[in-house]
Amino acid sequence: MRTRQLSGTGPRVGAIGLGCMGMSWGYAESRRDDELSVTVIEQALDSGVTLLDTADVYGDGHNETLVGRVLARRRDDAVVATKVGMVVTDLATRAMRRDGSPAHIRRSAEASLRRLGTDVIDLYYLHRVDPDVPLEESWGALSELVREGKVRRLGLSEVSVEEAERAHGVHPVSAVQSELSLWTRDAQAPGTDVVGWCAAHGAAFVPFAPLGRGFLTGSFERPDFEEGDFRATNPRFRDAAFAANLRIVEAVRSVAARHGATPAQVAIAWTLARGEHVVPIPGTKNPRYLADNIGAAALRLSPQDLAELDAVPAPVGDRY
Repeated sequence: MRTRQLSGTGPRVGAIGLGCMGMSWGYAESRRDDELSVTVIEQALDSGVTLLDTADVYGDGHNETLVGRVLARRRDDAVVATKVGMVVTDLATRAMRRDGSPAHIRRSAEASLRRLGTDVIDLYYLHRVDPDVPLEESWGALSELVREGKVRRLGLSEVSVEEAERAHGVHPVSAVQSELSLWTRDAQAPGTDVVGWCAAHGAAFVPFAPLGRGFLTGSFERPDFEEGDFRATNPRFRDAAFAANLRIVEAVRSVAARHGATPAQVAIAWTLARGEHVVPIPGTKNPRYLADNIGAAALRLSPQDLAELDAVPAPVGDRY
């Protein structure tokens, strides 16, 4: 797989990473299979997918422990990203609260290191900015972990350009992770162009949910999700909105047909075309879907393809 730089001074990683969240919670949890997930992570590393993305809140520690099982054998093959700043208050409902206090950050970092079975985190994100704690305090606590050698680089998740600027003034921002796909383009909208900010400041931009939470794969004929699946209550998957949003899938299918590619590959390739500093992290716990996603790294969309996809109307419904 071709590679990209994870920030100006960071390591080179596979152009496509692996989002591990769905292996533990969020999507079709009744089909959770830890052994299969371990196999998928191993196959990803074997295929040049080196950026593994997790967080302490995913399954209340379960996901980091799962990734740690693979790191025990393959630590040198992976670039590990995890996150801090969210706390599970009810695992069954995935209810969470924010905590960006320095004390919480330090405790959580030590717990993440133990679950991952490593002595250093390659990329540590502030998962969300805590409105009750000045960003500079949270970021300062994170920078101390870098100075102590427990973390190599720092990132932010779901922030504004103004917040990225504030953090960058305290310690370099190596990456920003936000949702970006053909149906969620806020991170590149005029006035909120975090993707552009990252390019200008030598930071990577890491899109999560580049497949629109599976919608852009074209595999859903109707909104039919098990109870507890995040998408069951997502406005964009509800009834009339779902039907209206199928027009986005049709545009993706049209481009895919020209290339002999799959809709998933086109959707991921669209994010890759946002810039050489962009490293999408599609998530999957299925070996077949992993192979499909990896194929996007070889797909080069033409200016005509990109213009056609960029012209697709915005989706109906809020993203949460």
